[in-house]
Parts: sequence; structure tokens; C-alpha cells
Amino acid sequence: MTGPTAILQMICPDQPGLVRELAGWVAANGGNIVHADHHSDQGAGLFLSRIEWQLEGFGLPREAIDPSAAALAERLAGSYQVHFSDVRPPVAIFVSKQDHCLLDLLWRTRTGELPMQVPLVISNHPDLGPIAEEFGARFEHVPISAANRQEAEARHLELLAEHGIELVVLAKYMQVLTPGFLTAFDPPDAFHQVINIHHSFLPAFTGAQPYHRAWERGVKLIGATGHYVTEELDGGPIIAQSTVTVSHRDEVEDLIRKGRDTERLALARAVRLHIKRQVIVYRGRTAVFE
Repeated sequence: MTGPTAILQMICPDQPGLVRELAGWVAANGGNIVHADHHSDQGAGLFLSRIEWQLEGFGLPREAIDPSAAALAERLAGSYQVHFSDVRPPVAIFVSKQDHCLLDLLWRTRTGELPMQVPLVISNHPDLGPIAEEFGARFEHVPISAANRQEAEARHLELLAEHGIELVVLAKYMQVLTPGFLTAFDPPDAFHQVINIHHSFLPAFTGAQPYHRAWERGVKLIGATGHYVTEELDGGPIIAQSTVTVSHRDEVEDLIRKGRDTERLALARAVRLHIKRQVIVYRGRTAVFE
């Protein structure tokens, strides 16, 4: 695909003629559609759509597309978002001590695989500062404990606002975000803007040393889940999952190694799907248009 594109995400009550209505709006303005994905959720009575079209030759200037889409959404009693493919949103990565997911995201960003910017890395430990700085990201060490959690999260919000951050990615950040932080950064009436990764043993193998207990039980499949963050711990809408088989020959160290691989893949895929505006969240679940 050459040249930038516009992307419209729409959720509205299901009714006949919606595909024609949406495609007709693009066509009426001279747009050439390059991707169109739709889903009708019969149980929820909702219609979900993602339409992407070339900006070259489109009859509306960029600044007029959103107001026109707003009028369309109002007519259809729906909600919408408009994005542009050449916009690289600023992303903050939260980490603790494990570096595999941070390195993977920064490398994919540098190579252009992830169309985003990473101006800021925040950690509750100082260990990964050199990695962030090597990739040109500002590193902020913000210690956090039960005693100072409110002050630490206030500092997080200051940093996010200072850098105009649109998405937070928890890349093995071993802290739980409070409801206050989520409400301040990701209000209930907005689209989800915090992504996390966890091993897919949850809830079967929660707590410390999940790979050790999985090995003891003789599991044959392990994996990882990339999901949006909600107040329910590790219970947000799922974006992407990655799995790998386990052999009886594998030791605990092999499970940990394979688990890190699945975490890298699932998190990178979840972030890419979000950045490419291929995810629509509704009623606590996701529709993923790949």
C-alpha cells in the first residue's frame, strides 16, 4: 500500500444496510477503500466495522474527516474513532527488572515493525535504565511501595502528560495499577489505552513460580496473553495469545525460556494490533480485525 490511509472504527446498533451506509460515505467523498471488515454480533445486537481508505484523492481534508464521521455516527446512534496510518503515537513502557519484553518492543520500534514512538520508559527499579537510553528513550526510576503508591502514580501521570503519551504498555511491570490511576489515564468512557502481558496459566497457576508448578503438573502447553488492563486483575479484554508445546523432556528452565518467547510474541502482537487500529472493544471483549 502506498501513501497514508484513514481508518474508521464504528460500533452501532445492528440494522440492515449498514455496510452500504458506511462504504457509501467513503465513496461519496471520493475515497478508495483498501480494507473493510465488519462483524454483526447477533447476541449483543451490535454492528462493528473497520474501514480503511486511501487519503490520496479523498474529498475531505484531514481536519474535516473526524467531524464528518461524528455526524455519521450520530445518525447511526453509534460511537466511532478516526485514525491515520502515518501517525506514530507516543507510547510509554512500564517495566520492573525483566528485560525481554522491553528489548523486543524497542527493537521492533527501531526497525519500524511497530509504527509508534517510545519517548518514555518508567520502572520501579533502576536496572533497565541503560537499555532504555540505548534506544533513545527517557528512563524514569519511580520507586513504589504500599506507603507511597499514591505519590508514585501521581508522578507517573505527570510524566505521561508531559510526553503526551497515548498508550501505556506494561512489559513485565510487576506492580498492580490502582483504579485511581486507570480512571485518571484511561477513563471509563474512553477506549482502552493500557496493555499488559501475563502467562496464560492464570488462574490455574497464579502467584509465585508458576512455571515450577506447571512443570510439576506435567503441562503440555504453555502460553501468554496480551490484554487491555481493567480494575479486574489480569481480567481485561484479550487482544492476542501465543502458545508453545511442552515436552516431557523439558525442565523448568525450558518452560521459563519458552514462556518468555510467548510473552514477547503475544505482547508485540497485541501492541501492533492496537497501534494499527485493528481492535474494537465492546462489552468486555474484543473484535480483532486482522
